[in-house]
Amino acid sequence: MSRLVVVGAGITGLAAAFEWHRRRPDDEVVVLEAGDRIGGKLDRVQLAGHWYDTGPEAVLARVPEAVQLVERLGLADRLVAPATTQASVVLPDGRFPLPAGTVLGVPASTEGLDGVLTPGGVARVAAEADLPPLALEGDVAVGALLRARLGDEVVDRLVEPLLGGVYAGRADELSLTATMPQLAAHLPAAGSVLGAAAAARDAGARSRFDAGAPVFVTVADGIGSLPAALVAASGADVRLRTPAHGLTRTATGFELSVGRANEPERLTADAVLVTAPAPKAARLLAGVAPGAVEPLLGIPYASVAVVAMAFPAQDVDPGSGLLVPPVTGRLVKGVTVSSRKWPHLDGEHLMVRSSVGRFRDERELQRDDDDLAAAVVADVADLLQLPRPEPVATRVVRWGGGLPQYLVGHQGRVDAVRAAVSAVPGLAIAGAAFRGVGVPACIRDAHHAVDALL
Repeated sequence: MSRLVVVGAGITGLAAAFEWHRRRPDDEVVVLEAGDRIGGKLDRVQLAGHWYDTGPEAVLARVPEAVQLVERLGLADRLVAPATTQASVVLPDGRFPLPAGTVLGVPASTEGLDGVLTPGGVARVAAEADLPPLALEGDVAVGALLRARLGDEVVDRLVEPLLGGVYAGRADELSLTATMPQLAAHLPAAGSVLGAAAAARDAGARSRFDAGAPVFVTVADGIGSLPAALVAASGADVRLRTPAHGLTRTATGFELSVGRANEPERLTADAVLVTAPAPKAARLLAGVAPGAVEPLLGIPYASVAVVAMAFPAQDVDPGSGLLVPPVTGRLVKGVTVSSRKWPHLDGEHLMVRSSVGRFRDERELQRDDDDLAAAVVADVADLLQLPRPEPVATRVVRWGGGLPQYLVGHQGRVDAVRAAVSAVPGLAIAGAAFRGVGVPACIRDAHHAVDALL
């Protein structure tokens, strides 16, 4: 029997613990978590009698990792498909349905852009056909490429609110190859952004295993119910409030210094998987994989807050929610009308969530919880035009340093981290900082790490 030590009890670490146990049921798995709860950014609260996610509230259903994990946990009967996914974009001159068939807001044609863009903006998109064929050398910022090829309005009105929702980042700083890999992959052959977006859209449609299947699903008890299910199914020894301070090589594996810094405990391991955020991972790996430190420290993080609200039941415009780009000057980045989106939440309350904060613009997060909740409620009530704007319950959940930023050159940093870590037998690294911030991507990265260690 051998011992795997996993540093970090977020979805990546817990999925790895479960997968290791599934393949090596006789091994010991220890999960170290510096905080006082499991799950990382997967979290849920009780709101007006419902479990309600304040972290990720859905997973991609048309990629296999998350749905397969739910099925392996015996929770397939708890999967819920959305009643609607039609969102609208709020702009200074009105609100408009989000155009269909875009790639993270990047259009494949001018179809559906009227209203979302001004007539001049639509003409600017159409004019890409007259530009010279596109030839990229290396990574570029999403915003720089799209502004040059399609104009500012596509970035400011469509791409910014979508990327802001996923990464809490800025299109003018985020990496094209890291945040839009499908689009980047088709650019060389297409020679244009519109052509690449159409090719990426069509390739995605062909790859779907069931054309009638939903794009997203959730779990009736919340995506935040998965961490506890993973711990129970993995049999892992999860140690809360137990940070890992140091990691050294030994003749037979590794030794970790864990727990209180003034009275550390020594923990031996045959294999170690680090799933902590990049800055913490850099400190832990400094002695065993020094080549990983600098690229890890080159991955900054954004802080956000999610405000969950339950209003009295009332009619709102149909649809799953609103995207709110920065050009509106609004406090919130978006609004999810959960009780319209998810059938199991459609009851005696109007359940809504909204988020605040993005990279390099986190001043609003300095408000205390009561002040922040009041400001968000006022913004949401105005955006949804609620006739009964006083909530019956609100909850504020803060994710300080919660979302890694995939800045230009991100793929090179990831490759350097992987190379340094993989050179150390028995050591692996995984998590949201590398090849995707979504739940399925984190699970996939966990499985790749287990593959490498085994």
